[in-house]
Amino acid sequence: MTSISLTEYREQYGGGRKTATKRPKKVKGEKVISEGEAILSLQLKALKIEFEQEFKFHPKRKWRADFHLVEKRILVEVEGGIWSGGRHTRGKGYIGDMEKYNSATMMGYQVIRFSTEQVKSGLAIKQIEKMVGDLG
Repeated sequence: MTSISLTEYREQYGGGRKTATKRPKKVKGEKVISEGEAILSLQLKALKIEFEQEFKFHPKRKWRADFHLVEKRILVEVEGGIWSGGRHTRGKGYIGDMEKYNSATMMGYQVIRFSTEQVKSGLAIKQIEKMVGDLG
């Protein structure tokens, strides 16, 4: 895998305050689907990759994965707010995410994570398609 600098990443996938979008307001008890999740859902459907959204993978914790690729034991997360100081990039949220992803891995799931920009650019679906194809 080739590594790229932060500047190259931003040029290729966008990011930063200029491209950040505000997340819609959440209605009590209802999950708001992010732009990245909506796009990835359409891409998975187009490729006929079976999935569940908001998949509760842990029997005791309330953790949910954005997507579970059915029969593949792959959890897909679309990370939002990475340029705007969102939950995933602040200390408490970052540590919580590590606990969640490590637990999923210990339960036998593979966890793959993408930014909204990576979903919009098509990188995420290309990698998912390759991963699913490699698993048979």
